[in-house]
Amino acid sequence: MIGLSDILPPALKKGPGMAETVSPELEEFVRREIESGRFPNREAVLTHALRLFQRDREEAVAGIKAGLDDVYAGRVQPLYEAFADLRRELDVADE
Repeated sequence: MIGLSDILPPALKKGPGMAETVSPELEEFVRREIESGRFPNREAVLTHALRLFQRDREEAVAGIKAGLDDVYAGRVQPLYEAFADLRRELDVADE
């Protein structure tokens, strides 16, 4: 079976796991998170961040699928009506 590390370019490989190189700004953020006591180590910070990213992506994909299901089921409205609804909700004048 081919794993992720088998297809990554050498610049992204770090031993048997994934690369952990981040920008200096993110490295500083990670350091502050550890120093604050919110996380015990670098791996915990990165794991938490990746889990949040994974959750956000899964929610986005679920939302897109739900929207497509609505389209396929005919639950749609003309674009001009959608914009009019948004203008009313946001109290924005018509152009």
